[in-house]
Amino acid sequence: MSGFAKAQGMLAAVAFGFGVTLLAAPSLVNAAPPLQPVTASVSLPTSLGVDDIWAAPGQPGDRAALLTAIDHSLAYLDTAKAATDYQKYAIPGITRDRVRRSLIRFRQLVVKSRSAAELQAAVQQEFVFYQAVGKDNQGTVAFTGYFEPTYAASRVRTAEYRYPLFRVPPGFAQWPKPQPTRDRLEGNDGLQFDKGPLKGLELVWLRDRLEAFLIQVQGSARLQMTDGSTMTVGFAGKTDHPYTGVGRELVKDGKMRLEDLTLPNLLAYFQQHPEDLNLYLPRNRSFVFFRETYGAAATGSLGVPVTAERSIATDKSLLPPGALALIHTQLPKQSAAGKLEQRPVSRYVLDQDTGSAIKGPGRVDIFMGTGVKAGDRAGLTNSTGQLYYLLLKR
Repeated sequence: MSGFAKAQGMLAAVAFGFGVTLLAAPSLVNAAPPLQPVTASVSLPTSLGVDDIWAAPGQPGDRAALLTAIDHSLAYLDTAKAATDYQKYAIPGITRDRVRRSLIRFRQLVVKSRSAAELQAAVQQEFVFYQAVGKDNQGTVAFTGYFEPTYAASRVRTAEYRYPLFRVPPGFAQWPKPQPTRDRLEGNDGLQFDKGPLKGLELVWLRDRLEAFLIQVQGSARLQMTDGSTMTVGFAGKTDHPYTGVGRELVKDGKMRLEDLTLPNLLAYFQQHPEDLNLYLPRNRSFVFFRETYGAAATGSLGVPVTAERSIATDKSLLPPGALALIHTQLPKQSAAGKLEQRPVSRYVLDQDTGSAIKGPGRVDIFMGTGVKAGDRAGLTNSTGQLYYLLLKR
């Protein structure tokens, strides 16, 4: 896919995007520039992102994952796309060259530092922090999570597998605007697609309509096929309608409370009220098309793979693509008893994706990985915190 969180603007999804991207973007206050240099009077998180760099290899957030994510951003920054992206970037002093040099130096520090304290001291000495002004111009940022789902699917239509994902229609770029809504393309029940321009464009078939919808929200998926093979699909295009969060629509109609709006609760609601799928899914008028990606890793809007818990999606019209950032918030972690509990984190991440539900300097979507466990955590990622970008002192 050419952008995970991209399905709804570019994925996220999720939070996707939805809360997992199930939440609509909040109203924004944009009187100030989206990033402000942190002055001596502003308190930074005390741990400065070193809470898990030296975790055991293979664990979420370990040093290897951070170095991998840095390398992906450096690969992007060497492309013509990056040069074009930064020609459009409006914050003085934040250039492609400075972002690239900052990543190279930070990578060196991560490799050679022998402890969290040593890395933190070097970062404070060599880097300046820019804080996102947030959704309130006071630095408050809303964090959600997105993931790459894994579902069962079929290469052919059967009585069980009857909800398709679609390829991009021929001549799609020339479709008159406004383009058809979700309702017009597939019908209220999601099964009327063979009566319009989507006929014959079926890429793969899902057995559950909500699963097919969530793949559109997330922007990619890894599918376990009925013939025993694995198929990966990614974002290939979308219609020109804005994303509407189904979760917010349920809240608006009094079907759920805002404080209860998580992906697990949303899934449970539709399991209990399947008839409401025909009412609420069409309210998201946007429609996403896919392509087979032949086993490729989940990829963000920058054209490089996203890394679990080290890649974030933000509004790329405001925040620097590929840059090193620090998030300070809460994420769900598994307790000793096996339950997911919210824990404070201060973590270095790379800004490598975007999404249409991710608007303004007060929204961040964190890529949580692939599969059921990642989906469970993404669905419970819904908190506030702070977002900082790190750049070398000139």
